[in-house]
Amino acid sequence: MSITAETPIRDLLTKYPKAAEVFAAKGMVCLGCAASMFETVAEGAAAHGIEVEALLVEMNQAIGQ
Repeated sequence: MSITAETPIRDLLTKYPKAAEVFAAKGMVCLGCAASMFETVAEGAAAHGIEVEALLVEMNQAIGQ
């Protein structure tokens, strides 16, 4: 599974716990955020002012995709 902008953060963190390290490095504390239960990667990135395409590249590299 490749991570996309529409991937729900909750699903991403459940399937790929290593993704939490990428979020944390960007200052996104998604593991402890209630919004991560219903936000997509794109929505979370926008809320933190992070460029989603760059984040997706890092996420996919982190999970070996």
